[in-house]
Amino acid sequence: MSKSARQKSARERIAEERKLQAARERQRKLLLGVLGGIAAAAVVVVTVVVVQNNAGQSDQKAVAYTGPLAPTTRQADGSILMAKEGVTAPTLEIFEDFQCPFCKKLEDSAGDAIYKAAADGRAKVIFRPFQLFKAPNHPEPVPSVSRRGANAALCTPPDKWASYAKTLYANQPVEGQNGFENKDLLNWARDLGFYDAGFEKCVVGMGMAGDVDKATEYAQKQQVNSTPTLRLNGKDLTAEQVNELLSDPASLDQILTAP
Repeated sequence: MSKSARQKSARERIAEERKLQAARERQRKLLLGVLGGIAAAAVVVVTVVVVQNNAGQSDQKAVAYTGPLAPTTRQADGSILMAKEGVTAPTLEIFEDFQCPFCKKLEDSAGDAIYKAAADGRAKVIFRPFQLFKAPNHPEPVPSVSRRGANAALCTPPDKWASYAKTLYANQPVEGQNGFENKDLLNWARDLGFYDAGFEKCVVGMGMAGDVDKATEYAQKQQVNSTPTLRLNGKDLTAEQVNELLSDPASLDQILTAP
């Protein structure tokens, strides 16, 4: 398939999924309006949905990243820096929300390529997880799922970031359903070999919520209003570049070396 054909295919696929997301948003608003008049029934409906969803997520597993990794550290602002010593450019920033379907697509398609670029010294990568989905624009449980995912990721030891991020995306709940429950967040850490009492306290007590808020405020100040937003040397990648990356992770090399 030619490059132009891949770009067209990616654009068409993303456009169709955005239409589906918009339709789901309209359906949720309609449902909320109906439930507003029948509060008692709403309690029953919500209870049933949550119980069924939790039952369906009981078999979720961790996903370990086994490829090369650059040294990974948590910066003072809560972001995750992945870079070999002495590498300062090009700088690729990734603003992401673990509830975001397109962020999952980016991880599935190009996550390994991004990690390897940092490991090879071809880029300095900064991950900026934050809470994009907030009330009142997004009804529960979406905001809580988004917040729990970001908090748990920031509770994770930096050297386990890649594996835990992959795990969160692999187990991303369908938008509008519950997910990222504490028991699962803790079990994934056990599976990946880094669970301890400190991690449990951080997850259950939302110990990194303050950093999540700071990251969210920073994203807003940077006028990041959608995810994933990829920024190279301070400039946002174009939609065409992101589309290409979603369909062909090898395009990362061209993106990183573009003038």
